[in-house]
Amino acid sequence: MSTRRWVWTGAAIGAVLAMVTQAPAYWLAHIVAQASGERVMLRDPQGTVWHGSAQAVLSAGPQSEASNTALPTRVQWQFGPHLDVSAARLGLRASLASACCTSPTIQVDVTPQWRGIRVQVNDQRSTWPASWLTGLGAPWNTMQAEGALQLSTQQLTWQHIAGQTQLQGQAQLELQHMSTRLSTLKPLGSYRLVVLGTGASTAGDTMRLTLDTVEGSLKLQGQGQWRNGHLQFNGEASSEPDAEAALSNLLNILGQRRGAKSILKLG
Repeated sequence: MSTRRWVWTGAAIGAVLAMVTQAPAYWLAHIVAQASGERVMLRDPQGTVWHGSAQAVLSAGPQSEASNTALPTRVQWQFGPHLDVSAARLGLRASLASACCTSPTIQVDVTPQWRGIRVQVNDQRSTWPASWLTGLGAPWNTMQAEGALQLSTQQLTWQHIAGQTQLQGQAQLELQHMSTRLSTLKPLGSYRLVVLGTGASTAGDTMRLTLDTVEGSLKLQGQGQWRNGHLQFNGEASSEPDAEAALSNLLNILGQRRGAKSILKLG
């Protein structure tokens, strides 16, 4: 009787391990869809939760009639254990790649901490098509932006421990050779958005951001901060003198007009 019990116990453990290690990729697709309110979808998932691929699709949500947009190449992922040497803790490493956009692979390490969690992104540079954002619906489907979004990170770490949030490091987004159907002027220009971690905070600032124009006839600039759980941003948009007529309608849409400028404000 004892031998039979051990046999059944071993079989049950084996079945559980097999189910966990071979969990189908569509389980992950379901989790991502639910967590994002069906704004990020993994279509045609293949493989397992731990090692698989899918079409990455952006959507305006389940109630929207806007068209969804997918990356031109499939996203591949891999999850596995990772040892955080600095904290001497075992965590989880997620590796993400897509042939169109990532080189090298993006790695995200998630490590449990005492009374919290720590998330670290490897230093990387990736380039994404701006047209992908159209799938999110308004205002992106109205703008129908074209261009390249180059994202780079440096020592980017976020952690939440004992009710205190901390963001360290830097993320930079370069909007290169941007254009929109709302203006006949193509391209409008190139821009740089920098997000800088400001350290620990319980309710105040955890990050600051700056927006600057690299080149182009449409000038954008501004500053913002994350305060009390909300993003506050103040900036302005203007045009080069020889492009005022071509950009007038776009400036009206971007913000409240004050003379030759439009005021950009969030929060």
